[in-house]
Amino acid sequence: MTDLKQMTTQSFRAQSRQFYLLLGLTILTVLFGLAMVASASAVDSFKETANAGSTFLRQGMFAVIGMVLMFIVANLPVGLFRRTSLVALYITLSLQLVTVLFGVEINGNRNWLDIGFTNIQPSEFLKLGLILAFANQLAQLTDDPLRNRQVWARVFMFSAVALLLVAVLGKDLGTGVVMAVTLIGLFLIAGMPWAYFLGIALAGVIAAFALVMATPSRLIRFTAWLNPGAADPMGVMWQYEKGTWALASGGIWGTGLGRSKLKWSWIPEVENDFIFAVIGEELGLIGALFVVLLFFALGLTMFSIAKHQNNAFSRNLVVGVMLWVVFQAFINISVVLGLLPVLGVPLPLISAGGSSLIATLAGIGVVLAVERDRTLKLGRSNG
Repeated sequence: MTDLKQMTTQSFRAQSRQFYLLLGLTILTVLFGLAMVASASAVDSFKETANAGSTFLRQGMFAVIGMVLMFIVANLPVGLFRRTSLVALYITLSLQLVTVLFGVEINGNRNWLDIGFTNIQPSEFLKLGLILAFANQLAQLTDDPLRNRQVWARVFMFSAVALLLVAVLGKDLGTGVVMAVTLIGLFLIAGMPWAYFLGIALAGVIAAFALVMATPSRLIRFTAWLNPGAADPMGVMWQYEKGTWALASGGIWGTGLGRSKLKWSWIPEVENDFIFAVIGEELGLIGALFVVLLFFALGLTMFSIAKHQNNAFSRNLVVGVMLWVVFQAFINISVVLGLLPVLGVPLPLISAGGSSLIATLAGIGVVLAVERDRTLKLGRSNG
């Protein structure tokens, strides 16, 4: 008990304002997400289990696990992240390979692994594994062109393997898009030459086009998204249309928490990928803007933390997690608004789903550890 008290004191005493702000914003977002999951999932939960709170209780358990993990990770030394970064990448890549070979297929995606008492989504943890490994690799960039080419070659090779396992073999294009956008952003900030960027961008466009054309269901959804006014006999736009109805019916102030009509089995995955539609319906434009501002504040706080880091590895870690959380939120909200085709991407820290919540909280724990380490070193240097 004494050790736990001492660890808590060291973690939360005399930290920077950004540390406390990120911690507070994260807890606020998770609590808000739990409230919205409780509301959005009530109808479907009752239909499936005769208990309207079953999904909420499960999500609450995941939130507790994620918070505990975030606390543990926030207390780890940053040097440990560096020493174990490749191990983390190999483990998460291996889990993703096992998922491709023996995983559970849900909604056409083989991206879930049955571990007996529940299913996990290893690709969520692979995001963090990639960020840890690449933060270390990109920190080794120097003025030596030959060494830099070797670093970029390793980074691109691992990126290609990860995207192959997730988007091609696992058929989870949404998670693949989040990974690709996050990694490209990290590479650019780390100093990737523009020639490399243009080549990757071209290859990415070609690969995305090929993946859409290779799967009839994806092609139908993509064509329907490009032509929203066309006939939809197969109902591929059902989820988006009903999500739009929910947003429109919310108005400025919303219908009130728990009073959504579209959650009554009208919107598939309403507590997950389309929870933003319920937020807009029940809490209105004000609630929707509140969510956007939450992620803006999270991103701005992590950007401030990254800006104050004095070494490339720590800065890359924070930037990677920042891009992951902000880009995934942007993609999810854009899908609900119809700016992007339906991709099946959860809203970080808010949507129902244990793997996404726990992995994201672990990533934020890494950022807190980086800032804690900087503050402690600053305190020692001042002393």
